[in-house]
Amino acid sequence: MSAPVHGAPSRVVMVFAGGDPVPFEVATRLPSEALVIGADSGIEHAVALGRRVDIAVGDFDSVSPAALAAAEAAGAEVLRHPPDKDATDVELALDLAVARGAASITVVGGHGGRLDHFLANALLLGSGRFAHAVIDAWFGDTFVQVARERVRLTGRAGSLVTLLASSGPARGVTTTGLRYPLHDAVLLPGSTLGVSNELLGPEATVTVGAGTVLTIQPDALREA
Repeated sequence: MSAPVHGAPSRVVMVFAGGDPVPFEVATRLPSEALVIGADSGIEHAVALGRRVDIAVGDFDSVSPAALAAAEAAGAEVLRHPPDKDATDVELALDLAVARGAASITVVGGHGGRLDHFLANALLLGSGRFAHAVIDAWFGDTFVQVARERVRLTGRAGSLVTLLASSGPARGVTTTGLRYPLHDAVLLPGSTLGVSNELLGPEATVTVGAGTVLTIQPDALREA
């Protein structure tokens, strides 16, 4: 893959976050052509999945110096931030993705380790700041999509799907292809109404009239 020109708009962006190692099987589910941003130790996860890092961002307190140096030697643009900052490395990476013109963003990693970091990363996906981009994420073998209007779910019949409201109430939520259907429903943050639904077949849809829903498919790698 040839590296995109730094500073040029990139329609597809992958953000590799830190945390636990990423299952190798995730590599086959990722976009083949994308601008790759490594958020701190996410640099090492990207390399482990055979991806060249185009931009490295963060305070670099968790990536190994050798991995950072190797990425820079291979042509990565390095954007260093001070440790005393007001955003996580993943948030910095998402802001950067938007600034570089991303229309589609896939986040890889960011699970395991500290629970507060994981929750912050998951909730960050639904931020209104990124509303113009299509966003999904792989947290280990769990696949998450941000539904602002409509998303398609795929997998094996019987596999689990959870729907959680993000950043306020989600209204007009309607599903097809799920065991427990929703029709013009309201999902509230803090409610478990959307937890542990199931696919009836290989495909389902979730539409949202207003607000944001996170669709979560645990064990997505094994349920495909």
